[in-house]
Amino acid sequence: MHYTPNFILKKNLLFIVYFSSIFLDLSKHIVSRTKMQSFTEENYLKIIYHLSQNNDEAVQTNAIAEKMQTKAASVTDMIKKLADKQLIDYKKYQGVKLTPTGKSAAINIVRKHRLWEVFLVEKLNFKWDEVHDIAEDLEHIQSVELIERLDEFLAFPKSDPHGDPIPDKNGQFDTIPFTKLNKLKRGEQGLIMGVSEHSSIFLKHLEKLGLTLGKKLKIEEITDFDGSVELILEEKKISVSREVAKHILIKL
Repeated sequence: MHYTPNFILKKNLLFIVYFSSIFLDLSKHIVSRTKMQSFTEENYLKIIYHLSQNNDEAVQTNAIAEKMQTKAASVTDMIKKLADKQLIDYKKYQGVKLTPTGKSAAINIVRKHRLWEVFLVEKLNFKWDEVHDIAEDLEHIQSVELIERLDEFLAFPKSDPHGDPIPDKNGQFDTIPFTKLNKLKRGEQGLIMGVSEHSSIFLKHLEKLGLTLGKKLKIEEITDFDGSVELILEEKKISVSREVAKHILIKL
């Protein structure tokens, strides 16, 4: 029997709508019983996790406020709640650090977000610049069983549509070595493995240039004046600014 693309799309849409509604209702029940994190608390944990990835220093409240686009006073109130739940260590004027429990919770949220992004791109044909906001909602579904089945359904992907690694159910990441495009030298070449900027406008710009995952490129020239990079992208010559180049991740 031959299935049309529209039939397959409708089938996948039914999958996500049906199962998400069931497990979202279930997750609300579980949250009320076990006092799990609220959506806002989960967002704070994820933000603190991302801000602390590149160093072991405490994350400052102003940095969190900027990411959350809220006032520092609101951040302080939430930090106290997270500290009471032993999800973060907080010392006044010294910033915050995730506790092991808080870090585990944050990684689990990241895992769900990236798995949903894979699902949206691979099964529902969304573009890579369209999935972030939708995944922001879906990442709060609490059902462990649903996420494990989703992981299996997707054949256990190791990275999301932007090249970010997906942790496994134990919170372990595969190491994906990369170099930022703006750090490459003339003559060096490699494959585009990911991006560090996920805004829709940036991803659309890359897609317009053809700078998408898996594409092979070679550095042709680097302009000393402004750091712009001329490169050969699969036999086509293009130029990108230093600002763009610093957000493109390359596997040499």
